[in-house]
Amino acid sequence: QVQLVESGGGLVQAGGSLRLSCAASGLTFGTHTMGWFRQAPGKEREFVAAIYWSGGTTYYVDSVKGRFTISRDNAKATVYLQMNSLKPEDTAVYYCAADSPHTLGLRTTPRGYDYWGQGTQVTVSS
Repeated sequence: QVQLVESGGGLVQAGGSLRLSCAASGLTFGTHTMGWFRQAPGKEREFVAAIYWSGGTTYYVDSVKGRFTISRDNAKATVYLQMNSLKPEDTAVYYCAADSPHTLGLRTTPRGYDYWGQGTQVTVSS
């Protein structure tokens, strides 16, 4: 079965950096657009970033542009989220997700993704 396992979360001071990883198994990784979402307490899950399965096109929510970078290593079946200049408002549980294979276009809504990891907590202190 498909498994997505996130790691790399933790507690960091404002202005610091973290690198999240999401290791995938049970799917043909290179055919899936991968996304990162986050959910803060009492809020809906929101889109953070996505990377297309073909060509590596990326897309970010405005609030993280210039600070976060999504990348993928198809040989390792892993997607990464490098987070720099972290702010307290970035505090949330971060989830990686896999879209259906060979999907056209990048989705920014959770509903469009088929598989989800268990999440990793990111806490940014002020």
